[in-house]
Amino acid sequence: MGRKVRCLCRWGSGEGEVKALLESQELILRGDLKRRIPVPDLAHVRVENDGLCLDFGSERIFLALGVEEATRWAKNIATPPPTLREKMGVGPTAKAFVIGRVAAPSLEDALQGAIAMAPAEAKLSVAVVADEPELMEAIWAHSQLPKGSPIWIVHGKGRAAVFGESAVRAGMRAGGFVDTKVAAVSAELTATRFSRRAS
Repeated sequence: MGRKVRCLCRWGSGEGEVKALLESQELILRGDLKRRIPVPDLAHVRVENDGLCLDFGSERIFLALGVEEATRWAKNIATPPPTLREKMGVGPTAKAFVIGRVAAPSLEDALQGAIAMAPAEAKLSVAVVADEPELMEAIWAHSQLPKGSPIWIVHGKGRAAVFGESAVRAGMRAGGFVDTKVAAVSAELTATRFSRRAS
C-alpha cells in the first residue's frame, strides 16, 4: 500500500500531529502519538467528519485526512493484500513446473494443486536456487517450457543472503532475461519473476 501523510490525529482525550503510514500489514503512527497497529486488528474503520476513524482495542483514533484520502485509506484497509499464489499467478489452470526443493511453507501453500508434472503442462516455472550452478540449471530446465513462459526465481533476501538479488539478476540478465516483478516469500526469501528478453 505504502500510503503516507502528515496529519492531525485525535485519540482518547489527546490530540497532536503525526506522520501516518499505511503498509500492507500495519498502520504506523509517528509523532505526538506513536503506534504500530496490525491492520487485521483495526476495527470499525469508517470515514467521518473529514477523516478516518478507527478502533484499536478500546482506543478510538481519528486521522484528519480529508474525505477523499480517508476513503482511499478505508478501502485499502478493507481490501486484503493479494496472496503469494495470486502474485505469482499460479493455480489449477496456470500450473508451475517446479525446479529445486520447495521448503518454505508459504511457497508450498502457494503451489498447492498448481504443480505441473512435466514442462509441457506448465504455464510458468518456479525455481528455488541457492547458488550460481543451481541458477544455471534452472535456466536450462526452464528452456523446456513453452516459449514465452515466465520463470520465478526464489532466492535469498537482504544483505545476509549468500546468493541474493544482485547475483540472481546478473545471472539472469546474462542469460537473456529481464526481471518484471518481485514478491516476498518469507523473512529469508524473495521471488523475482523473469521473462525472456525480446530479440
